[in-house]
Formats: sequence, C-alpha cells, structure tokens
Amino acid sequence: MIPSTTSATDNRSFRVGVACALLAHVCWGVFPLYWRMVGSVPSIALTAHRVIWSFVLLAILTASVQRLRRIVWTRHEKRTLLIHACAAVMIGINWLAFLYAVESNQVLQASLGYYINPLVNVLLGVMILREKLYVPQMVAVGLAGIGVLVMTIAGSGVPWIALSMALSFGIYGLLKKKAPLGPFEGLTLETGILFPIAATYVLIGFQSPNAASLSALTWALLMIGGAVTITPLALFAVAAQRVPLSTIGILQYVGPTMQWIVGAIILGEPVSTSQFIGFAFVWAGVVVFIAGNPTTRWFKSRMKTKPVLAKR
Repeated sequence: MIPSTTSATDNRSFRVGVACALLAHVCWGVFPLYWRMVGSVPSIALTAHRVIWSFVLLAILTASVQRLRRIVWTRHEKRTLLIHACAAVMIGINWLAFLYAVESNQVLQASLGYYINPLVNVLLGVMILREKLYVPQMVAVGLAGIGVLVMTIAGSGVPWIALSMALSFGIYGLLKKKAPLGPFEGLTLETGILFPIAATYVLIGFQSPNAASLSALTWALLMIGGAVTITPLALFAVAAQRVPLSTIGILQYVGPTMQWIVGAIILGEPVSTSQFIGFAFVWAGVVVFIAGNPTTRWFKSRMKTKPVLAKR
C-alpha cells in the first residue's frame, strides 16, 4: 500500500491557496493605516512610488534566484506580454483608486469597492470560466447585491472609487488565473511594464509643494511600501492559481470587513443607518454562500482529507 500522492498534493495545494488568500486580504484590510502615514504624498505620486519600489524589490529577488531569473529576464511571447500588460493596467488603476480613497478620507468607499469585487469575481467565474453557480450561491449573490445597492444609495452620487476598484481587481484576478507566468515572475513583469511611466512621473511630474521637504521617515516608508505592496499580491497570485475563482470571491470578504472596521472605528469616518443595513445584507449573503456552497463543502473535505492509500 502506498499513499495516493495526487490526492495528497491536491489537498495540500488547496489548503496553501486558501491560507494565502486569507493572509492577502488581512494585509489589504489594514493597508489604509499604513498609507495614512505617508499622507503628505499625493495619491498619484504615491502610486508611482509603489510601482517603482515594488519593481526594484521584485527585480532583485528574481535576479537572485536562478530559476526565476531564467524565466523573467528573457524574451516573452506576445500572448504572455499582452496578458501581463493588461494585468499591469488593472492593478495600476486599482492602486490609484485605493490611494485616492485613503487620501480623500473615503476608506469606507474603498471597503465598498472590495465588497463589490467578490460579486464581480463570481460573475466572471460563471460567465468566462464556466464555473457552475448553484441556487444558494445565486441567493447569496442577490443578498450581497442588495447590500451593496443599499450602501451605494446611502452614499453621495455614483461611488466611482468603489466601482473602479471592484472592476479593475476583478479583471486582474481573472487575468492572473490565465497568466502564463508564476506569481513572482508575473508581478515582476507587470511592475516592470509600469516602471517607465512611474519613474518618468516621479522625476518630472512630482511637483507637490511637500516633495522637496519629505522627511527621511517618509522616504523610508515609501521604499518599504514596495515590500508592503508585493507581499499580499504575491499571496493572491498563488491563491488564484490553486483555488476556484468563486471560492476566492467569498474569501475576499475578509479584506473589506477589516477595512470597514478601520474606516468606521479606527479612523472615525461617519457611518449611516443605511450603511449598517447594507452591511447586514452583505454578511447575510456571505452566510448563505458559505452554508450552501458545494465548493465550501468540498473545501471542508479537502481540508480534512488524509492521504488515500492505494494498492501497490
């Protein structure tokens, strides 16, 4: 009798993917607190710095590992470049929208964007990846959609920040699902594509009155922002390749919930009664999704399954 290595490997891969997704969203949930510390830098310039320092760190890492160096620093096919170039545009839009929300004291709208994002992922999974949507999932998506609608109506005008974040990151997740390169290789290529634009802006267009007088601490935080940025993205990229997109959609409610708590409780942004009602609808949808989702039952069995013994 020998262990069925395929089953054991699949279960381990799934568990790793779930853990990576959870860790990524915990990081994103507390991100507003970090970026508030560099609030003297405008959101556009801050986005440029995120790109620059992320690429510098990724370039060093991939150049230091022979396997990664051989994959990244080579000539890529047009299809590979196109997919990762589109992913780069999406993540650039997402970063800018998020940082603008933090800069303009609209962290709650950023959390709304991340509440909408799992719905986008579920719909993309069904429409493009042909993932099956079961009745409990449809009910859950409907409840969450009502919650999002309530929170949207409670706001002032069209929540373009939230919509930009949700759509850009939903498409980014789909592209990463189809991306030819691995997590670190893909992130390096994507930030490398954005690097010339970001560097040009910092060198020529960074005209904030405070730019010349930024403290050493601020510059240190900007540079460390590279590591802060790529860590959850790398975790998410690992998860996207190991876990069904519909399951990732549900796990993504962890991030906006923490972000909502940060905005409403820690940063003291006002929360209306309508927003509380919308929040309740969203979480009702989450409960239904988790309770009735066949993927969840499969998830539980995968988490508990022991290696199957097969005859020699």
